[in-house]
Amino acid sequence: MVELVKKNKLPISVFIVYIILFIVNGELGKQALSNTSYYLIEMFQILPVIFMLTVAIDILIPKEWIIKRLGSRSGIVGGVLALAFGSLSAGPIYAAFPIAKMLHKKGASVSNVVIILSAWAVIKVPMLANEMKFLGSEFMLTRWLLTVVLIMAIGWIMKKAKVPISGEEDQVNERLYVKEDYCIGCSACQKSMPQVFEMRQGKAYVIHENMEIDRALLQKNVAKCPTKAIIMNK
Repeated sequence: MVELVKKNKLPISVFIVYIILFIVNGELGKQALSNTSYYLIEMFQILPVIFMLTVAIDILIPKEWIIKRLGSRSGIVGGVLALAFGSLSAGPIYAAFPIAKMLHKKGASVSNVVIILSAWAVIKVPMLANEMKFLGSEFMLTRWLLTVVLIMAIGWIMKKAKVPISGEEDQVNERLYVKEDYCIGCSACQKSMPQVFEMRQGKAYVIHENMEIDRALLQKNVAKCPTKAIIMNK
């Protein structure tokens, strides 16, 4: 029972809040329930399409393409592509999260994920068209330019701060590790340094983390990994 409560803390907390609302103010509780129902219906209409799009991107776009175009070494080109992807999107911002998670798993950098989410939230093309219609083109262009600059700056800060996305928290404190989602199982690292790496079910794993062991060769392996799956922290 305790384990079940721990796994469902959020829905249980929301349920308790609803009970309190109905006890304190029945009308307020009804309004809250009505609003919740509206957003749940919207989510059930939109999310299946988003999940299908996520699966399509996952299947159709190779990991190597995402790493090259949106990875940590994609530079300004990756930032521009991320900005365009977020700007040309459609739907509410919560629809962006599963897509962003999938892109990150396939090699997109944290900074480019931040740019995609930020552009999706505040500078989508349909929204810009409406903004220009009601507030004028000069206002829209000025706000767009300032927003883009700030989005790029936030992405850069997130990159420098090395803020992990969920699932990476345990890895960032390790000195040497392999990102399983990035690894394509080429086994080049294991063949070069079998005392450090081994293959398990088609993926490379670190079996010996002694950083004093031929550090130059270790750095060479890290640099040669085709998908940049080997991470060596200082």
